[in-house]
Amino acid sequence: MKFLKPIGFVLIMAMILAFNQAKDKTTLYLIGDSTMSQKSIKAYPETGWGMPFTHFFDSTVVVENHAQNGRSTRTFIEENRWQPIVEKLQKGDYVFIQFGHNDEVATKKSYTTEKDFKANLLKFVKESRAKNAIPVLITPVARRKFNADGKIVDTHEVYAALVREVAQKNEVLFIDLSVSSMKLLQDFGVEKSAYLFNHLEAGQNTNYPNGKTDDTHFNEHGARRMAELVLQEINKQQMDLAKYIIK
Repeated sequence: MKFLKPIGFVLIMAMILAFNQAKDKTTLYLIGDSTMSQKSIKAYPETGWGMPFTHFFDSTVVVENHAQNGRSTRTFIEENRWQPIVEKLQKGDYVFIQFGHNDEVATKKSYTTEKDFKANLLKFVKESRAKNAIPVLITPVARRKFNADGKIVDTHEVYAALVREVAQKNEVLFIDLSVSSMKLLQDFGVEKSAYLFNHLEAGQNTNYPNGKTDDTHFNEHGARRMAELVLQEINKQQMDLAKYIIK
């Protein structure tokens, strides 16, 4: 029976090692709307910026993309999409929070008042911090909309300002994706910026036989460029995450 003791010791050590390895992993949770979300094959080439974002980190970072099409802060909470994330959060995990596209449209069922939008953002922040996780607030990524003079239009002006307000008042890590993505689109210009979005001619793609003109959702290239804007801010702000970005 003595041979059981060393076997037991080995099993215990293996369990400890496995636990420590699991603890060495940092999980980065993405919560938000369709501009960030994981797309189905039938939606291709529509691509959320959270999809390429996953591949920019080394093996010590696990990115979980929980963003969902059509969701606002309110519906994300009401549909019980947030609570399971809270229950899994561990010390040192990150929660990247980008809403606004669906919160701000009064005609949508997902509409969220300005007051409730701020309260919901603060809920995400406080509950993340309660688990010693690190929340990062992100303003909604820009739509492709230009005025007659060829200047990009800020379609998220009010709700982006609310995100900035919550971040500033509560000293939350913050990425102003609205501003950086508008600058990117302006740099591309009216015509060339279309190549970042899901624009297709009739017959070009079997998923969209009649074609598609979508100035909100990105194609693969556009999604990667938006993900790169987020990565640039992670580096610029010297977040701890920066050291895990693959060079």
